[in-house]
Amino acid sequence: MKGKLIVIEGTDCSGKQTQSKLLADKLNQLGYRAVCLSFPMYNTPTGRIVGGCYLGKPEIGESYFPEGSVGVDPKIASLYYAADRKYNIGKIKQYIEDGYFVILDRYTSSNMAHQGCKVLDKEERFNVFQFIDKLEYWLLDLPKADITFLLHVPSEVSQELMKNREFIDGHEKDPDYLKNAELTYLELSELYNWKRIDCAEFGKMKPIDQIHEEILFLLLNSSNR
Repeated sequence: MKGKLIVIEGTDCSGKQTQSKLLADKLNQLGYRAVCLSFPMYNTPTGRIVGGCYLGKPEIGESYFPEGSVGVDPKIASLYYAADRKYNIGKIKQYIEDGYFVILDRYTSSNMAHQGCKVLDKEERFNVFQFIDKLEYWLLDLPKADITFLLHVPSEVSQELMKNREFIDGHEKDPDYLKNAELTYLELSELYNWKRIDCAEFGKMKPIDQIHEEILFLLLNSSNR
């Protein structure tokens, strides 16, 4: 049986990595075969280009862009992320062929959100969505997700949670960028019919286990249709 591609997207501090790992562990416990991977893949050549040359993560390298990652043209930035997925997609396709649930912490949908949010005009932003869609799915022949989850945390809550981080990149330092990214994620969720999970109530995060149960319920019910 062919596997499925499951994408966990989310606004900043939504717990994408945590929820991806919890979901993979649970599926394996239930008798499925599941593996969890993350983009960008910072331990690969293309991922190091994204993490260092573009984002300037201190453990990888200094950013080459004097304007900062937020100031880079969205179509230029999109090419770096797309190249990382194309370089690493072979292992993902093989897992799917072998019948695995492949759970991705971020995918093409992240490119759409984080580059599209740089464009304030709605029509021009839609053109960025279409550019990335055509680039990654058609020109680069990347597989589309069977199901995408959006973990939504309001940007105001994200900014509070970020105060506990040792390092934040250029995107995360800009409150206007964070707000625009949140709104763009919500726009994409409606446009592409993603499964939305609201991870915060009354300004505070829901328990991790509660969010996990919501994701698992939606996934298993979707898979059984």
